[in-house]
Amino acid sequence: MEQSSHQKTSQSNSKRPFVLAAIMLAMFLAAIEATIVSTAMPSIASDLGGFSLYSWVFSAYLLTNASTVLIFGKLSDIFGRKPIFLMGISLFLTGSLLCGFSTSMEMLIVFRFIQGIGAGALMPIASTIVGDIYTKEERAQIQGYLASVWGISAVTGPVLGGFFVDVLNWKYVFWMNLPLGFLAIVGIVVFFKEDIEKEKRSIDYIGSLLLIFSVSSLMMILVEGGVAIPWNSNTMFLLMMFSLIAFLLFIFQERRAKDPMMPFSIWTYRSITVANITSLTTGMILIGVSSFLPAFVQGVMEQSATVAGFTLTAMSIGWPISSTIAGRLLLKIGFRTTSILGGLALIIGGVFFFLLTPEKGPFWAAAGSFFIGVGMGLSTTSFIVSIQNTVDWKRRGIATATNMFMRTLGSALGAALLGGILNGKIQSVIKERGLENQASVDTTNILLDAEKRSSLSEDVLQTLQDALTIGLHQVYIGLLLLAILSFVLIIFLPKGDKA
Repeated sequence: MEQSSHQKTSQSNSKRPFVLAAIMLAMFLAAIEATIVSTAMPSIASDLGGFSLYSWVFSAYLLTNASTVLIFGKLSDIFGRKPIFLMGISLFLTGSLLCGFSTSMEMLIVFRFIQGIGAGALMPIASTIVGDIYTKEERAQIQGYLASVWGISAVTGPVLGGFFVDVLNWKYVFWMNLPLGFLAIVGIVVFFKEDIEKEKRSIDYIGSLLLIFSVSSLMMILVEGGVAIPWNSNTMFLLMMFSLIAFLLFIFQERRAKDPMMPFSIWTYRSITVANITSLTTGMILIGVSSFLPAFVQGVMEQSATVAGFTLTAMSIGWPISSTIAGRLLLKIGFRTTSILGGLALIIGGVFFFLLTPEKGPFWAAAGSFFIGVGMGLSTTSFIVSIQNTVDWKRRGIATATNMFMRTLGSALGAALLGGILNGKIQSVIKERGLENQASVDTTNILLDAEKRSSLSEDVLQTLQDALTIGLHQVYIGLLLLAILSFVLIIFLPKGDKA
């Protein structure tokens, strides 16, 4: 299998650091997008108007990113990594340029769609190129470097976003991508050499379209369900039916296609199947921490946004550190044992959150966040390296992309499921205390603003804080159960096989 990768890539060792630097730059662009745009969004919304479309600025990016990630992974297996990577980064930069010129929220959302399509190629193909140019032994260590990009972006995103909004203009949040993206393009064009075997391979266009239809409608359900589209509406029912039918047709198409978009053969490897299903559950844990922890720290503990940011940064520190350690562990103790250590760290983090109370303070919350980061770093690094070592060059792109897609899907599922649990609990506590006329689930937003919080009556403030505490405790019970489930799944990884 390893031999196949070297047949395809004629990469001299002296140029590999430049290729790696270009890849890390491109991954940084995609990774920082979430944090830097979140920081700038209040300023963007006040400038462009259309506050009701606020969430769509994020949804549009997530939607096209998730819908195209598998397709780009497969195309890179057919045409090579270089042309597809360059296409992806070009689309991402085009979307970034246009986002800065937006004069309305609707325009911004359309251009975010374009950005998201490009990001669908950046992440999986960057990881796949690393799988191609480095040996089995080296991959583990290099994945640690790639993971550090997430840590750096999580820390610098809010700082840069705040700087651009306060000193320059929110447009630079998007335009910042242009010089960095150009450097990444130059690095790949000049230093990355790839030999593609000229062989006739058909493209499964029907499968691609069915996959886009199924995934995009599923993401629409998960992202907008209960927000813009009520769960019990006709629109929601039609979306669900459309997604299901498109998925069933996709499976039928893949079974009969000569070169299927998603070769089901990769799911026959137990290591890949377990890694992918576990990535779904860890994706849910990830969104549970990053979405709901700031609400607890600000709304219940009454701490500042900076302190809330600190508790999340702890996860961003734990992740790259443990990814780097995982690189060494994989060589000594193998994928399964390294992943099991990651699963244990997730459970420890889950226990911290399960025991979290307002009195425990932000350091307790940060400790839980740190252990979740350690668990994510150990497990995701093990999964990616294991997957890339299991399949040959012709399937490495789609295999890597599938794992990333499962994590994205898990995050979207987690946001919908855990968000639903939280809202339901808040609503029931308000009802129990007979304050439906004075407060609602939306009133909880006031808890996050220290000035507005003081305008609430003592009764309403206490009720909302109690409701948020009880609701978030339910969410954290869910997180602990997901961590235990992830650990159980990891146990099923095949034994032996070191990096």
